[in-house]
Parts: sequence; structure tokens; C-alpha cells
Amino acid sequence: MASPDEPVTIEVDATTSVSGLLQRSQHARACLLLAHGAGAGMRHPFMSSVAKELDALGIATLRYQFPYMEKRSRRPDPPPRCHATVRAAVNTARSLAPGLALFAGGKSFGGRMTSQAQALAPLGDVRGLVFLGFPLHAPGKPSDERAEHLFKIEIPMLFLQGARDEFATLELLEPLVTRLGARVTLQLVADADHSFHVPARTGRTDAQVRSELLQRLSAWIESLLR
Repeated sequence: MASPDEPVTIEVDATTSVSGLLQRSQHARACLLLAHGAGAGMRHPFMSSVAKELDALGIATLRYQFPYMEKRSRRPDPPPRCHATVRAAVNTARSLAPGLALFAGGKSFGGRMTSQAQALAPLGDVRGLVFLGFPLHAPGKPSDERAEHLFKIEIPMLFLQGARDEFATLELLEPLVTRLGARVTLQLVADADHSFHVPARTGRTDAQVRSELLQRLSAWIESLLR
């Protein structure tokens, strides 16, 4: 049985707070901070399923909203506001889950904002970053300029990427990972798009793909805890 979501409040600054959901079993050995994508918040079915399945694998999660999503706005906050929210979430996780190894990242936009925050100044006690579909470029506009800040990051990074992701063509992503070096791990999911959806012809369901994805994530975290 999955652990229940525990609502939490994350204080970003003196005038701004956002909602979070902590999911943690007694057997958790690590906690992953999960920031949402640009167009869907922490309660999106994908985010909820990820948290539930990671809970079963012994990984707690703290999902949280960016301020614009809390206000139900469609326009993302400026990067500095997102970076401040990421830092506030890390501080909250540190106080709510003492003793657990911390990792941070998120889906698409959320992972990108987390990486930018880490590049500007290390996130305290965070051992590694996890990207669930890193948005390297806009669809149809291949470029790797969005990745320049990644070269400033010195902790391990895990890219979980669909092989058909229109936000990160493999012709750009694979050479980028090579240049970033040994601290980066790229795990490709065959036939999957940016949402980790696979065509019916593959004979696999999205749930099966997600399970495979999270098994890989769990194994990567475990390798860093040894």
C-alpha cells in the first residue's frame, strides 16, 4: 500500500508560499524533490504515479508547485523566482526528511529550473539531479544553448529521455552528454516521446514504460548511496 500524501507548505519568501506533497514510507532511503512541467502541476497523473511508484521502491518524494501554478496562471514565473522556489523546497525537504539522502529534479521545465538553480549555487545537501525529459530545445528548433549551464554543475546528473522526444533530438543530446563527461548518465526509453508515451504498435503500455523508467531511476540513486 502506498504511503499517503502529506500536504506541506513551502515558504519561498516573506510574501510567497507554495503547496507541496510529501510521500514517504518508513523504509525510504532517499528523497527526490520533483518539480512539475510548464503546463501541469504537481497533481498531474504522471507526477502522482511517479511519486506512488517511487514510494514502493523506497524513495520518498516531495512534489511542489511553482508560484504561477499555485495561482493557476498559464505563464511560468521568471527563472529567478523558480530558482528561489527550488531552493525553498530543498530547505523544506531537509527539515521534513532528516537523514534521507536528497536528490532534486523534475519533469521537463521543472528539471531545467532545478538545474539552473544548481548551476548558480549548489543546492545544499543535494547529491544528484534527475531530469524526466530534459527540454533541450523547443520542438522543431534544434539547439543546445539551453544546456550551457549544465557544464557548471559538478554533482551527478541522470537524464531519463524518450528516444522520440521532440524537445531533445538525439543528434544533439548524445554529443552533449559525452561532452559533459562521467558525471552524467543518459538512459533512453525506446519509442517514447516527451511525455513517455509509446505507440500502441510497440506492444507496451505507458504504465509499463513508466515502471521501467522508475526502476532505472531507483537503480541510479542506489548506486550513489553505496
